[in-house]
Amino acid sequence: MPASFDQINFALGRLAVLWRAGAWQAAAAEGLNPAQAEILGHLARRGPVRQVDLAAALGVSAASLSDSVASLAGKGLVMRQPDPRDRRARRVALSAAGQEIAERLATTPDALKTAVSDLPEAEAGRFLRTLTTLIRALQEARAIPVQRMCATCTHFRPHAHADAARPHHCAFVDAAFGDAQLRLDCGEHEAAPAEEAAALWRRFDAA
Repeated sequence: MPASFDQINFALGRLAVLWRAGAWQAAAAEGLNPAQAEILGHLARRGPVRQVDLAAALGVSAASLSDSVASLAGKGLVMRQPDPRDRRARRVALSAAGQEIAERLATTPDALKTAVSDLPEAEAGRFLRTLTTLIRALQEARAIPVQRMCATCTHFRPHAHADAARPHHCAFVDAAFGDAQLRLDCGEHEAAPAEEAAALWRRFDAA
Protein backbone atom coordinates (compact mmCIF):
# COMPACT_ATOMS: atom_id res chain seq x y z
CA MET A 1 0.00 0.00 0.00
CA PRO A 2 1.46 3.43 -0.96
CA ALA A 3 2.86 5.57 1.86
CA SER A 4 0.45 8.32 0.79
CA PHE A 5 -2.59 6.17 1.65
CA ASP A 6 -2.77 7.18 5.31
CA GLN A 7 -2.20 10.84 4.53
CA ILE A 8 -4.96 10.93 1.91
CA ASN A 9 -7.34 9.21 4.32
CA PHE A 10 -6.39 11.68 7.05
CA ALA A 11 -6.99 14.67 4.77
CA LEU A 12 -10.37 13.37 3.62
CA GLY A 13 -11.30 12.73 7.23
CA ARG A 14 -10.44 16.28 8.27
CA LEU A 15 -12.51 17.74 5.42
CA ALA A 16 -15.41 15.46 6.35
CA VAL A 17 -15.26 16.61 9.97
CA LEU A 18 -15.42 20.27 8.91
CA TRP A 19 -18.28 19.68 6.50
CA ARG A 20 -20.25 17.46 8.86
CA ALA A 21 -19.91 19.87 11.78
CA GLY A 22 -21.15 22.75 9.66
CA ALA A 23 -24.05 20.72 8.25
CA TRP A 24 -25.12 19.46 11.68
CA GLN A 25 -25.00 22.92 13.19
CA ALA A 26 -27.06 24.37 10.34
CA ALA A 27 -29.61 21.54 10.61
CA ALA A 28 -29.89 21.91 14.39
CA ALA A 29 -30.49 25.64 14.01
CA GLU A 30 -33.54 24.79 11.86
CA GLY A 31 -34.80 22.14 14.31
CA LEU A 32 -33.82 19.27 12.01
CA ASN A 33 -31.61 16.22 12.29
CA PRO A 34 -28.93 15.54 9.62
CA ALA A 35 -31.09 12.98 7.75
CA GLN A 36 -33.97 15.42 7.45
CA ALA A 37 -31.64 18.17 6.26
CA GLU A 38 -30.20 15.84 3.60
CA ILE A 39 -33.70 15.07 2.31
CA LEU A 40 -34.51 18.77 1.96
CA GLY A 41 -31.22 19.35 0.15
CA HIS A 42 -31.84 16.53 -2.31
CA LEU A 43 -35.37 17.72 -3.07
CA ALA A 44 -34.09 21.27 -3.59
CA ARG A 45 -31.58 20.00 -6.18
CA ARG A 46 -33.77 17.43 -7.91
CA GLY A 47 -37.38 18.48 -7.38
CA PRO A 48 -40.24 16.08 -6.51
CA VAL A 49 -39.22 12.41 -6.41
CA ARG A 50 -40.81 9.10 -5.51
CA GLN A 51 -40.06 7.99 -1.99
CA VAL A 52 -38.44 4.73 -3.12
CA ASP A 53 -36.13 6.66 -5.47
CA LEU A 54 -35.30 9.15 -2.73
CA ALA A 55 -34.28 6.32 -0.40
CA ALA A 56 -32.03 4.84 -3.10
CA ALA A 57 -30.42 8.20 -3.88
CA LEU A 58 -29.62 8.83 -0.23
CA GLY A 59 -28.55 5.26 0.51
CA VAL A 60 -31.00 4.71 3.38
CA SER A 61 -33.66 2.10 4.07
CA ALA A 62 -37.24 2.70 3.00
CA ALA A 63 -38.38 2.52 6.62
CA SER A 64 -35.85 5.07 7.80
CA LEU A 65 -36.74 7.43 4.98
CA SER A 66 -40.45 7.04 5.64
CA ASP A 67 -39.96 8.14 9.26
CA SER A 68 -37.95 11.18 8.20
CA VAL A 69 -40.44 12.18 5.50
CA ALA A 70 -43.33 11.82 7.95
CA SER A 71 -41.55 14.09 10.40
CA LEU A 72 -40.83 16.68 7.72
CA ALA A 73 -44.44 16.54 6.54
CA GLY A 74 -45.56 17.11 10.11
CA LYS A 75 -43.40 20.25 10.20
CA GLY A 76 -44.97 21.46 6.95
CA LEU A 77 -41.68 21.24 5.06
CA VAL A 78 -42.57 18.56 2.50
CA MET A 79 -45.72 17.38 0.75
CA ARG A 80 -46.75 14.07 -0.75
CA GLN A 81 -48.09 14.45 -4.29
CA PRO A 82 -49.55 12.00 -6.83
CA ASP A 83 -47.00 10.77 -9.36
CA PRO A 84 -48.25 11.84 -12.82
CA ARG A 85 -46.60 8.76 -14.35
CA ASP A 86 -48.04 6.24 -11.91
CA ARG A 87 -51.30 6.85 -10.06
CA ARG A 88 -50.42 4.18 -7.50
CA ALA A 89 -47.25 6.00 -6.48
CA ARG A 90 -46.69 9.27 -4.66
CA ARG A 91 -43.87 11.75 -4.83
CA VAL A 92 -42.26 13.82 -2.10
CA ALA A 93 -41.92 17.54 -2.81
CA LEU A 94 -40.76 20.60 -0.91
CA SER A 95 -43.29 23.05 0.44
CA ALA A 96 -42.53 26.77 0.24
CA ALA A 97 -41.29 26.68 3.84
CA GLY A 98 -39.14 23.64 3.05
CA GLN A 99 -37.62 25.43 0.06
CA GLU A 100 -36.64 28.39 2.22
CA ILE A 101 -34.95 26.16 4.78
CA ALA A 102 -33.21 24.11 2.08
CA GLU A 103 -31.70 27.29 0.66
CA ARG A 104 -30.34 28.24 4.05
CA LEU A 105 -28.94 24.74 4.61
CA ALA A 106 -27.14 24.76 1.24
CA THR A 107 -24.52 27.21 2.49
CA THR A 108 -20.98 25.77 2.47
CA PRO A 109 -18.83 26.41 5.58
CA ASP A 110 -17.16 29.77 5.00
CA ALA A 111 -13.61 28.50 5.52
CA LEU A 112 -14.08 25.66 3.05
CA LYS A 113 -15.82 27.91 0.51
CA THR A 114 -12.90 30.33 0.61
CA ALA A 115 -10.28 27.58 0.32
CA VAL A 116 -11.97 25.98 -2.68
CA SER A 117 -12.74 29.25 -4.47
CA ASP A 118 -9.07 30.26 -4.17
CA LEU A 119 -7.92 27.22 -6.17
CA PRO A 120 -6.59 28.12 -9.65
CA GLU A 121 -8.80 26.72 -12.41
CA ALA A 122 -6.24 24.13 -13.52
CA GLU A 123 -5.82 22.86 -9.96
CA ALA A 124 -9.58 22.79 -9.44
CA GLY A 125 -9.87 20.72 -12.61
CA ARG A 126 -7.30 18.19 -11.41
CA PHE A 127 -9.10 18.00 -8.08
CA LEU A 128 -12.44 17.33 -9.80
CA ARG A 129 -10.88 14.58 -11.93
CA THR A 130 -9.51 12.95 -8.78
CA LEU A 131 -12.88 13.21 -7.02
CA THR A 132 -14.58 11.74 -10.09
CA THR A 133 -12.20 8.77 -10.00
CA LEU A 134 -12.76 8.19 -6.29
CA ILE A 135 -16.54 8.45 -6.53
CA ARG A 136 -16.69 6.11 -9.52
CA ALA A 137 -14.61 3.53 -7.64
CA LEU A 138 -16.93 3.78 -4.64
CA GLN A 139 -19.95 3.39 -6.92
CA GLU A 140 -18.42 0.34 -8.55
CA ALA A 141 -17.87 -1.13 -5.08
CA ARG A 142 -21.51 -0.29 -4.21
CA ALA A 143 -20.24 1.66 -1.21
CA ILE A 144 -22.24 4.80 -2.10
CA PRO A 145 -25.40 5.50 -4.10
CA VAL A 146 -24.95 6.18 -7.82
CA GLN A 147 -24.06 9.80 -8.49
CA ARG A 148 -25.27 11.77 -11.49
CA MET A 149 -21.88 12.79 -12.83
CA CYS A 150 -20.45 13.59 -16.25
CA ALA A 151 -18.32 10.46 -16.41
CA THR A 152 -21.40 8.18 -16.46
CA CYS A 153 -23.67 10.35 -18.63
CA THR A 154 -24.76 9.54 -22.16
CA HIS A 155 -24.34 13.22 -23.09
CA PHE A 156 -20.65 13.28 -22.10
CA ARG A 157 -17.99 13.33 -24.83
CA PRO A 158 -14.60 13.19 -23.11
CA HIS A 159 -11.63 14.69 -24.96
CA ALA A 160 -13.68 15.49 -28.05
CA HIS A 161 -11.81 18.76 -28.72
CA ALA A 162 -8.17 19.66 -29.28
CA ASP A 163 -8.41 22.67 -26.96
CA ALA A 164 -6.54 21.63 -23.81
CA ALA A 165 -8.52 24.13 -21.72
CA ARG A 166 -11.90 22.83 -22.94
CA PRO A 167 -11.38 19.26 -24.19
CA HIS A 168 -14.77 17.77 -23.29
CA HIS A 169 -18.18 18.23 -24.87
CA CYS A 170 -21.69 18.06 -23.41
CA ALA A 171 -24.16 16.97 -26.08
CA PHE A 172 -27.11 18.09 -23.94
CA VAL A 173 -26.15 21.78 -24.07
CA ASP A 174 -23.87 21.40 -27.14
CA ALA A 175 -20.91 23.08 -25.49
CA ALA A 176 -17.25 22.41 -24.83
CA PHE A 177 -15.93 22.52 -21.27
CA GLY A 178 -12.85 21.77 -19.20
CA ASP A 179 -12.07 19.63 -16.17
CA ALA A 180 -12.91 22.50 -13.81
CA GLN A 181 -16.51 22.39 -15.08
CA LEU A 182 -16.96 18.63 -14.55
CA ARG A 183 -20.14 17.87 -12.64
CA LEU A 184 -20.54 15.28 -9.92
CA ASP A 185 -24.25 16.02 -9.52
CA CYS A 186 -26.08 17.15 -12.65
CA GLY A 187 -29.81 17.68 -13.08
CA GLU A 188 -29.67 16.77 -16.78
CA HIS A 189 -27.75 13.52 -16.22
CA GLU A 190 -28.90 10.49 -18.20
CA ALA A 191 -27.11 7.27 -17.33
CA ALA A 192 -25.25 5.74 -20.25
CA PRO A 193 -25.76 2.01 -20.93
CA ALA A 194 -23.09 -0.17 -19.36
CA GLU A 195 -20.93 -0.68 -22.47
CA GLU A 196 -21.14 2.97 -23.44
CA ALA A 197 -20.33 4.07 -19.90
CA ALA A 198 -17.26 1.82 -19.84
CA ALA A 199 -16.05 3.27 -23.15
CA LEU A 200 -16.63 6.82 -21.92
CA TRP A 201 -14.61 6.13 -18.81
CA ARG A 202 -11.71 4.59 -20.73
CA ARG A 203 -11.49 7.65 -22.97
CA PHE A 204 -11.79 10.05 -20.04
CA ASP A 205 -9.26 8.20 -17.88
CA ALA A 206 -6.70 7.59 -20.62
CA ALA A 207 -5.90 11.25 -21.31
